[in-house]
Amino acid sequence: MLCLIPGGVVGCILTFSGLWGVPFLVTHYGFSPARAATLNSVMLVAWALGGPLLGALSDRIGRRKPFYIAGNLILVGSWSLVLLVPELPVVFLIFLLLLIGLASGGMIISFAFVKESVPAHLGGTASGVVNMGVMSGPMLLQPVVGMVLDYNWRGVLRNGVEVYDFAAYRSAFSPMLGWLVLSAVLIFFTQETGCRQTGGKSDHD
Repeated sequence: MLCLIPGGVVGCILTFSGLWGVPFLVTHYGFSPARAATLNSVMLVAWALGGPLLGALSDRIGRRKPFYIAGNLILVGSWSLVLLVPELPVVFLIFLLLLIGLASGGMIISFAFVKESVPAHLGGTASGVVNMGVMSGPMLLQPVVGMVLDYNWRGVLRNGVEVYDFAAYRSAFSPMLGWLVLSAVLIFFTQETGCRQTGGKSDHD
């Protein structure tokens, strides 16, 4: 479970900010390409800041699960508004995208969470498995979104570039939201570690 959970979080933010966010914002909110790219870059900066911040808060409180649940529920709500609701006020849209970036930093908790859930000598292996989940999100979602967009393309071209309507984006982004919802649900089935080693003693102790 701790392998699949961060895949949904990272898959969403990198599929949007790394590939499809710029054309989406240009087409449906009238952003210039430069402004859209800047906003997507700021999302990634917020993501980079959110990891250390939420990780430190988790360590300080001595709990993993509440932060992870809260972060993923925020992501489900915020992404649903951005990707499914047309014509959001621009200021609110920007706020949601920055909140998404910050809350996405909570995925870093997966690494500490999984290392505390297995015997200490398996911590490195477990972290590697989680990292596979992290990488699988964007690796799978980016091409899937593109394929669904192409399937729903209405034949509109602008300066020789395919333009997709909001309904096409809504359909294409649905797999992102589906994985993210699955991530949020799976967190409820994890066992809180209390920031302590709970996976048994290492054979090398």
